[in-house]
Amino acid sequence: MMNDERKQWLSRPANEKLSKTLGIVAWVLTAVVLVLVGLMRRPEMHIPLPEGWSFKFLPPVHAVLNSLVAVSLIGAIAAVKQGKIALHKRFINAAMILSILFLLCYVAYHFTTVETKFGGTGTIRSVYLFLLISHISLAGLSLPCILFTWIAAVTNRFADHRRLSKWVFPIWLYVAVTGPICYLMLKPYY
Repeated sequence: MMNDERKQWLSRPANEKLSKTLGIVAWVLTAVVLVLVGLMRRPEMHIPLPEGWSFKFLPPVHAVLNSLVAVSLIGAIAAVKQGKIALHKRFINAAMILSILFLLCYVAYHFTTVETKFGGTGTIRSVYLFLLISHISLAGLSLPCILFTWIAAVTNRFADHRRLSKWVFPIWLYVAVTGPICYLMLKPYY
């Protein structure tokens, strides 16, 4: 039997016009983010910081933000399974805000700081590279999917939201968990 909170949310009419508008915004944001991530790897795009400034404190911040995203996602799935839709929404919004903060810090760090290379060898290097490559690839692929899943929810297209979230959620959680793992593996080389 469906609880009252869930029934109330599901009875809201879909807002297709807003969904289409937000969809365009999602594609533009995705393109901007992917271009920025591509550009920040180019040495000629490096932005020098003023004397005495450093963003070298940011990698642990990235790991903490990603960890908090993972906690928020786990809270969100637990809340929705209990029919606590308002709590689910708060957890997801927290995960979105934390992800935006992460992205801003990540871009700021990589545009201003020389990339740290992993110094491990052998099996540990293979494990690190697998985690890093899968983390980066899935982060890029999941960005528009996360946005469209969120858009489906905020525009009351709940069937689409449910369908998308079943495969977007585990990918987003994987990205949120593997980010801090990659940081911890790279930490000795900073």
